[in-house]
Amino acid sequence: MNLQINGEPREVPDGVTVEGLLRALGIPPTGVAVEVNQAIVRRARHPQVQLSPNDRVEIVTFVGGG
Repeated sequence: MNLQINGEPREVPDGVTVEGLLRALGIPPTGVAVEVNQAIVRRARHPQVQLSPNDRVEIVTFVGGG
């Protein structure tokens, strides 16, 4: 199925969850914020939130520095 991830079209397996998407993209589940269709998805819900075709997903990673 097709998703928009950070503004870019991307093909992902049907029925993927937020957790599965992060894993497939190689993004650790900690230190990120995920928004699906302009709604923030809390980390505790990543395993339950199933993505649907044409969802718009924004993934923001936190970077520390000095």
